[in-house]
Amino acid sequence: METKLFSPYEIKDLTLKNRIVMAPMCMYSCEKEDGIVTDWHVAHYTSRAVGQVGLIILEATAVTPQGRISHQDLGIWSDDHVRGLTRLTEQIKQNGAAAGIQLAHAGRKAALRDEIIAPSALAFDDKYKEPKAMTIEEINETIKAFKLAAERTKRAGFDVIEIHAAHGYLINQFLSPLTNKREDVYGGSAENRFRYLREVLEAVKTVWDGPLFVRVSACDYHEDGLTVDDYASMGAWMKDLGVDLIDVSSGAVVPAKINVYPGYQVKFAEKIKHEASVATGAVGLITTGIQAEEILQNDRADLIFIARELLRDPYWPRTAAKELGTSIEAPQQYTRGWIF
Repeated sequence: METKLFSPYEIKDLTLKNRIVMAPMCMYSCEKEDGIVTDWHVAHYTSRAVGQVGLIILEATAVTPQGRISHQDLGIWSDDHVRGLTRLTEQIKQNGAAAGIQLAHAGRKAALRDEIIAPSALAFDDKYKEPKAMTIEEINETIKAFKLAAERTKRAGFDVIEIHAAHGYLINQFLSPLTNKREDVYGGSAENRFRYLREVLEAVKTVWDGPLFVRVSACDYHEDGLTVDDYASMGAWMKDLGVDLIDVSSGAVVPAKINVYPGYQVKFAEKIKHEASVATGAVGLITTGIQAEEILQNDRADLIFIARELLRDPYWPRTAAKELGTSIEAPQQYTRGWIF
């Protein structure tokens, strides 16, 4: 049976062997609080490449020490990180997958001992410390940090960059009126709140010409927050800035109750795809091959981002192929156990 899930996908000069993407998921596994890749990271990511995932995107990787979600996060703020990241990309690509990285800054959701920063001095909740409102100089410094991180990304051999503008982290905090109360050029209107992401993308594009993704939270789940309609408009702006694909998640900019169900975020990816005329990735409780194939066959998204299901099953592509009544090539070492 010919399936769309297992068909190639081209982005610029990169061809993915299938439409399955390992979504970024924090591992909190750096042993010395130095952001350096460990043996755990190599085993974790390489096993999903062996499992036949088309594109593997590393967890949120901090562009500054202050931008970590936790002290155990991976980092890319220093040249010292390049060697370990190169080791990772080599292993991922040797086993047949493309390698991506999510560049991130946690902003007010950094659970660190030291001072944290955000667009405005508003804590996420009573469990988080109050951040310092960023000065223009600090804004410029973090934009430069994203650019330097993109340079290191290229040196480490990654195929794809994803900018993390979702889940209530720094860029998302600039985008949402719930967290951005600034009265300067970075606050107020939608265009002003988008300015920070715009300048990050422009800076990254000066050193990176490969596939560029942005992850967004397409709904704030708050009556005064952003909705998918807002992100459909911003999706067009991102496309004009050279973004190749928008990875569509939702929530987490403020505490909110979210009614989750299988594929609950796919409708957001579908709307942004068609209204902004930009490629999208669907994510969120997608657990079966049949479900993934329906999304692709009905042109609701272009790539399928799998998260927790790949934690449960590193060989999820094989599981999905079996559900769809098709077969995929096995790693040579596994052929005697791969037959359906």
